[in-house]
Amino acid sequence: MTSRKGGLRAFIWPAVLVYTLLFVLPAIYGAAVSLFDWNGLGTPATFKGLNNYIFILTDDAFRQSFLNTLVLAVSGGILVFLAAFCCMAVLRQMKGRGFIRSVVYLPNIISPIAIGAALSFALDSRGALNQVLGWIGLPPQSWLGPDLVFRCIIAGLAWSAAGFYVILLMSAVDGIPDDLYEAASLEGVTKLQAFRMITFPLSWDVFATCAVLWVIGSLKVFEIVLAFTGSANSGVPLTARTVAIQQYMAFNDPSGLPRLGVVSAIGVLMFLLSLVLVGLTRRLTRREALEL
Repeated sequence: MTSRKGGLRAFIWPAVLVYTLLFVLPAIYGAAVSLFDWNGLGTPATFKGLNNYIFILTDDAFRQSFLNTLVLAVSGGILVFLAAFCCMAVLRQMKGRGFIRSVVYLPNIISPIAIGAALSFALDSRGALNQVLGWIGLPPQSWLGPDLVFRCIIAGLAWSAAGFYVILLMSAVDGIPDDLYEAASLEGVTKLQAFRMITFPLSWDVFATCAVLWVIGSLKVFEIVLAFTGSANSGVPLTARTVAIQQYMAFNDPSGLPRLGVVSAIGVLMFLLSLVLVGLTRRLTRREALEL
C-alpha cells in the first residue's frame, strides 16, 4: 500500500508543480498587482491599497458591463438549455440522430469571431434579415443599434454554444436503458411525461455539470462581442460590453499607458464572482443521485 501511494505521488507532483507555476503563482501575483498603480515594466509602482477596487466599483462603465455579464449568463443559459432539452426530447429515437448531432454541434467548432462577423453582416441595416422583413412587408430594424445589439449577441452566443451542451446531455440520455421507456410506454406515459419522469431526472448530474461550465464560460465572453460591434479600438457600445470587454478597454488610460493595477483588480473581482456563481449553481443543482 505504501509503495502504491508513493507511485501515485510521483505522478501527481509534476502536475501540481506545473499547475502552481503556470496558474497559482500568476494569480497570486495578479492579486498583488491589483493593489498598486503600475504602468508596466520600467515604471515605478505606487501602492494604492483598495483604491483600484473603489475606482472600479464606482465606475459606471464597469457596473454596466457587470450587469450585462449577469444578464448574459442567465438569459443565455435559459436559451441554451431550452434548446438542449428540446433536442434531448426529440433526438433520442430519431433516425439519423448521429448526423443531426454533428450538425447541431458544428457552430461550436467555428471561431466565435467568424460567427459574430457573419451574424453582424446578416443583421446589418442592409443585411439578409432586413431584406427578408422587407419581402413580407415589415419595416427594417436596427439590430446592431444600442437597443438591440446585446440581445442579438446573446442569441448568437446561445446558438453557437448550444451544440456543445446538446452533445454532453445526449451522452447521458444514451446511457438510460431502453427498458424504462418501454415500460413507461406500456403504462400509457406520453413522450413529454417520459422526458419529465425518466430522461430529465436520470441526466440531472450531467445537467448540473453543464450549468457550471456555462456559468464559467459566460463570464469570459469576449470575441463574439468584438465581432458584432467592430473592435475595441473603435469603441464597443456600453450597452454591449461584458466584463471581459471592459477589462480589455480599461487596459490603457487616456495617455495610452497600461493600467495594470486596474485590470488586475477587475480580474480579481471576476474570480470572486466566478466562485460565488459556481457555488450558487452547484447548490441549486444539488440533489441525491438516482440509481438504476
